[in-house]
Amino acid sequence: MESFLGTALAGTVFCLFSGQPLIILSSTGPILIFEKLLYEFSKSNGIDYMELRLWIGIHSCLQCFVLVATDASYIIRYMTRFTEEGFSSLISFIFISDAIKKMAGSFKYYPINTAFRPDYVTAYKCECLAPDPTPAPDNVSTLPGVNVTDLDWSQLSKKECLTYGGSLQGTSCKFVPDLALMSFILFFGTYSMTVSLKKFKFSRYFPTKLRKLISDFSIFMSIMTFVGLDMLMGLKTPKLIVPTELRPTRPDRGWLVMPFAKNPWWVYVASFVPALLVTILIFMDQQISAVIVNRKENKLKKGCGYHLDLFWVGVLMAVCSFLGLPWYVAATVISIAHIDSLKMESESSAPGEQPQFLGVREQRLTGILVFVLTGVSIFLAPILQYIPMPVLYGVFLYMGVASLSGIQFWDRMKLYMMPSKHQPDFAYLRHVPLRRVHLFTLVQVICLAVLWTLKSTFLAIIFPIMILGLMVVRKLLDMVFSQHDLAWIDDVLPVKEKKKKSKDEDKKKKGKEKRKDKKKTDDLDDEDKYHAYSNCSASSESDVDRSITLHLKISCPSSPAVPGRGLLPCPVPHVKIEMESDYESESESDHVVHRRDISSETTL
Repeated sequence: MESFLGTALAGTVFCLFSGQPLIILSSTGPILIFEKLLYEFSKSNGIDYMELRLWIGIHSCLQCFVLVATDASYIIRYMTRFTEEGFSSLISFIFISDAIKKMAGSFKYYPINTAFRPDYVTAYKCECLAPDPTPAPDNVSTLPGVNVTDLDWSQLSKKECLTYGGSLQGTSCKFVPDLALMSFILFFGTYSMTVSLKKFKFSRYFPTKLRKLISDFSIFMSIMTFVGLDMLMGLKTPKLIVPTELRPTRPDRGWLVMPFAKNPWWVYVASFVPALLVTILIFMDQQISAVIVNRKENKLKKGCGYHLDLFWVGVLMAVCSFLGLPWYVAATVISIAHIDSLKMESESSAPGEQPQFLGVREQRLTGILVFVLTGVSIFLAPILQYIPMPVLYGVFLYMGVASLSGIQFWDRMKLYMMPSKHQPDFAYLRHVPLRRVHLFTLVQVICLAVLWTLKSTFLAIIFPIMILGLMVVRKLLDMVFSQHDLAWIDDVLPVKEKKKKSKDEDKKKKGKEKRKDKKKTDDLDDEDKYHAYSNCSASSESDVDRSITLHLKISCPSSPAVPGRGLLPCPVPHVKIEMESDYESESESDHVVHRRDISSETTL
C-alpha cells in the first residue's frame, strides 16, 4: 500500500514541477538493495529502522540542497557514454536476472514430477495421519470446539490435516500437477508475444495507424491474453498479492513516522554517513537517467533541468521519509520506455523504407496520468489479484531486454561473436580498429562484473561509490586510447574541450577547402591553355550539349632499369587527346552543319 501511494504522490509532484517531466520516478533496484542492508543493520544492532530511515532521508535531502546550491550537477559533464552504459546495463541485467530467478523459484516450489510412472499409478497416494497421543486429558485438541478423537482423518483436506496437527504421508503429497510448466508458458508467452507485437509496427500488413496502435499497447494486450489463458485453464498459479485495506503494511505504526524517542541521540547525527551514500546513489541514478533521456538522439527541443530535478527529488526524499513511503528516484529502464512510447515518426514514406524519426512529444500529461492511475489502482485490488506472477515476470524480462537494444555497449558485445563480413555498418567501426573496440568493450565488461559482484555481497553498502568510480576508470582510459578512438566509441572529456576541438577542426576544414578550391582553379586555368576548343565560351549551353564522356585506361609501359640508379618508379604519363569536333561543316561556303554519326570511330 505504501508503494501505491508513494508512487502516486512522488510521481505526480515531480511531473508537475520538475525540469524534465519525461523522467519516470520509481523505487529502483540500487535503492532497494541499500534499504535491505539498512534494515538488516538496524535489526542486528537493536535500532528502530523507521526512525533511522527518517533521519537518513532528512540528511540526504539537505545534502541534495547543497549539491544544487553549489552547482554540483556540473559533474554530469564528465559522465560519458562509458558511465551511462555501465549503469544502465547493470539495471537492465538486474531486471533480467530477477525475472529468471523468480521463474526458477517456481520450479522449486512446484516441481515437475519426473519420477511419475504411468504403470505404477496405483502406488501413488497421500494420506493424513493422526498425531501421536499426548498426555493431555481426554485427548482434546487445543483448538476450541474441536475434538481430535471425533475426527475422521482419512477424509480431511490437506489444509485441515495440517491445521489439526496431523501429518501427510505418501509419494504424491508434495506434487502439484502442471503448475511449473504452466508458469513457464505464461512467462515465456508474455515475453515473446510482447516482442512480436512491438515489432508489428514494422510489418507490411494493415494500415499504419492500426500497426502503431497494436505496437503501443503490446504489453497490455499480452498481459490480458495470458491472464485469460490462466483463467481458462483454472490452475492455481501464483497470483499477485495486493493489499485490500487502506492502511500501513506494518501494524505497529501509523502513517506518520515520529523523529524522536526510539533511538539514542547519537543516531540522529551518525545517520549523516549512510545518508551520504544514499545521496551519491541518488545523484548518480537521477543524473545518469536524465543524461540518457536528454540525449541528442531523442531530438528534444526543451532544455534540461538537472538542478531543478535534483531539488525536487531531495524534497520528496524528506516527505516520503516522514510518511514511511519508499524513496523514489529516476528509473532508467522505465524512463527509456516512456521516451519510446512518445516518439513521433513520419506518416508517409517510400515503399520498403522505414518511417523517419521526427522527435518526442514533450509534455507533462502522460507522466501525470501514469501516476494518478497508479494511485487509483488501489481500488482495483479485486481485479489485480487475478494477474499471475509469471506474467509479470515476463513483462520484467521484456523491459530488461528492450532497454539493452538501444545501448552501444550491448552492440559492441555482440561483435565478439560476429565475423567481420556480418558486422553491422557502425560508424565507429570505420574509424577505429576492431581490436581497439574489443579492448574498450572488455574494460566495460570487467567494470560491470565488479559492480555485479559488489551488489551481490556484503560490500553492497559501498555500491554507490563504485558507480562513481566508473568516472575515474573512464578518465584513466585516456592513457590507453587515443582521443581519436575515444571520440568515436565514447565522448571526449570534458565537453568544453570537445566543443573547442570541433571548432578548431572546422577552421582547419575550411582552410583545406579554400586551398582545394584554389588548386582546382589553377588546374582549370592550365587546362584552358591546352584545350582544343579554348575559343569556345564555357558558359555556352550549346557547347555543354556537345560534351562527351571519355573512359580511358592508361597503362605504364615497362621500362628497362637505368644502370647505376636501380629500378625507377613508373612515371605518370602526360596524355594529350585530340579529336574531331562532333559538328563538321560540309563546306565552308554554304555553312551547312551536319552532326557526325555517333557510331563513328575517333582516333586518339
